[in-house]
Amino acid sequence: MSSIVQPTRVLLDPLDATGAAIEARRWFWPLLILALCVSASGTAFSLRWDAGPAVVQELQMTGKLDRMTESEISEEIQTASRKALVAGIAKGVFVMPMMTLVLAAALWVFAWLFDKSAPFGRLMSAAALAMLPIALYHLVFAICALAQYSLTEARVQDLVPSSLAALGGLSPKMKQVLKGVDFFNLWSVGLLGLGFSAATGMRKERAVLLCLVLYVLYIGVFSIGVPAMMAGGPGGGPRGPGGGR
Repeated sequence: MSSIVQPTRVLLDPLDATGAAIEARRWFWPLLILALCVSASGTAFSLRWDAGPAVVQELQMTGKLDRMTESEISEEIQTASRKALVAGIAKGVFVMPMMTLVLAAALWVFAWLFDKSAPFGRLMSAAALAMLPIALYHLVFAICALAQYSLTEARVQDLVPSSLAALGGLSPKMKQVLKGVDFFNLWSVGLLGLGFSAATGMRKERAVLLCLVLYVLYIGVFSIGVPAMMAGGPGGGPRGPGGGR
């Protein structure tokens, strides 16, 4: 029982509980909690998602809408809902654990760069524990989604307003930038820094600052740089689902 309780205590008492969880190499239960919560989030979205408008818009863009009967359109909508269900579960079962493993590998690289040695099991624990706020976000999202009668893709973006992008009167570019100032993501970054410190012996302040800098670089590349390049350069508008996490 303690193997389950100890990792979750990190959310309530990160300064004291993180070191003990890292020392005990508690990564399995946080990873399982993450997989379950993300799968629940994806399932809740697929059950409440009104796929009709998105499917019709896609068929219009491809020029297929005029050649299809109502029954064929209805079948396309049902297929889209099934795909969303499968994708949501697959994200929880496969994608998020794989991302956690990649994160642990990245921590190993940075530990090597800073001449800090740590067993991979401890770094894996640090990565898995840092994903607990993300799991909590998906749990909250699942509860909020199931409370809705139906969901549109636009509504999904504002269902759990946890970032500064929820503020009104923002330009699309500024909204994209402020998505990075997200409560759950920053909570995760803080836990990652504390976990990295406990695993490698680096000072807590330095480890948290390192993870924060890496997060800012990540946001700059994948939330600003890549969307701008895909839109054709700096003048293009950014693109912006519960997957941001």
